[in-house]
Amino acid sequence: AFLILIGLNIEICFMFAVAGVAFAKMLPADKESRILGLPNRMVMAVFGSVFCVFVECLLNAVDALTWDYSWWSIRAPWLIFLIGYLPFFVVSFWVHDMKTMKGKLTAIGVIYTVDIGSLIVFGAILGWI
Repeated sequence: AFLILIGLNIEICFMFAVAGVAFAKMLPADKESRILGLPNRMVMAVFGSVFCVFVECLLNAVDALTWDYSWWSIRAPWLIFLIGYLPFFVVSFWVHDMKTMKGKLTAIGVIYTVDIGSLIVFGAILGWI
């Protein structure tokens, strides 16, 4: 039963699978360039996060996506922005900008290790998932 993850749905799968690639493709080649005087990576991370929160709000409005917690809802879109999407975009752009494939694979390996470890601890052992 722990393989059925709470919150995993088609929107989440596509949003994180496609959005990371799509927004990385939109990054300026020069990572030092600025947009409106701000670092382009941060501007793009904020824009991507706002876009994804907007999509979630639209999907929720038509009952295509439900939120099960009162604190994770249309009443607190800033929370979805701040801990739902912004870290994802910041890390994905950081990995994108790494100079070596070894560095990229190491970063992704650490992320997978934390995810798998969390599934084991919180799912299989504690039964929270």
